[in-house]
Amino acid sequence: MSDLKQTTEEARLAEIIVAALDIDEMEAADVVPTAALFDPDNAESLGLDSIDALEISLAIDKHFNVQLEAENEANKEIFFSLRSLTEFVMAQADG
Repeated sequence: MSDLKQTTEEARLAEIIVAALDIDEMEAADVVPTAALFDPDNAESLGLDSIDALEISLAIDKHFNVQLEAENEANKEIFFSLRSLTEFVMAQADG
């Protein structure tokens, strides 16, 4: 699979993220699954900040009943990209 093509699960989570953050200038399908979510210097990044991470966490809890703890030391890796976030959420939702 190409790193640029979203899986079904990634597409679903991208839709949730775009809706939760009310991003008008981007379609969910345009989110590159492997691009950093929080890197403002990367053209493919969404350039998100900590408030966005909180909003994403709330949306994930609402849609998947998966809680992301603020003090989790793995958050940097979990929130690195759409792909890493999706993998975490799907593993927690299935578990």
